[in-house]
Amino acid sequence: GPSNTEGTGKVSLLKKVPALKDGDFTLAECTAILLYLSRKYNTPDHWYPSDIQKRARVDEYLSWHHANIRANAPKTMWIKVLIPLFTGQPLPSEKLQEVMEGLSTSLKQFEERFLQDKAFIIGSEISLADLVAIVELMQPVGVGCDIFEDRPRLREWRRRVEDAVGKELFFQAHEMILNIKELSNLQIDPQLKEQLAPVLMKMLK
Repeated sequence: GPSNTEGTGKVSLLKKVPALKDGDFTLAECTAILLYLSRKYNTPDHWYPSDIQKRARVDEYLSWHHANIRANAPKTMWIKVLIPLFTGQPLPSEKLQEVMEGLSTSLKQFEERFLQDKAFIIGSEISLADLVAIVELMQPVGVGCDIFEDRPRLREWRRRVEDAVGKELFFQAHEMILNIKELSNLQIDPQLKEQLAPVLMKMLK
C-alpha cells in the first residue's frame, strides 16, 4: 500500500510497500521482489522452474492474480477492520457482499482454470504462484470470512501448501493477518486518521 514516509520514498520510486533495498539496488512491487530473490539466491527449482513452460505457467498465474484474487480478497480486510478503524464508521454490509461475490467468481476460476485436479497450481510441486495466492486468500480468513469452508478442493490445496511450507512457518508468516481484528483496539492518532481515511476509501472504488 501507499506510504508517505521519507525512508520509503528513498527505496521505492512509487512510495509503496513492500519495497526492497539490496545494497544500492532498490525494487518495488511484491511479485518483482519475489522473482528477484528467487533468481539471486538460486532457490530450489520448483519455486520458479527453469523449465520454460512451467515457468510460463507461474507467470500466467501471477499476471491473472492481480486483477482477480488480489483485486477482491484484501478488500475484506479493509472493509471489516481497517476502514472502520481509520474512519470510525462501519461500511454498509452491501459493500462486503459485493466484494465477496467478486471473490467467489475469482475462486471458481482459480479452481477450474488453475488448480484443476493438480496438487499445486503448476503441478505436483509448490511454486511462487501458490505462495502469492495463499497470502492473499488468508486475508478474508483473518476477518472471519472462511472462504475454504465450503470449497473442499480449495481447502485441500491450502492444506498441501501448509505442509509444503511447514505448518509452524506458515502460521508464523500469517500471524499478523490472522490476528488483524486486534487492531480494532488500537488508538489511532486523529491527524493520521484524517490523512489516511480518504486514501483507504479510494482503494475500494
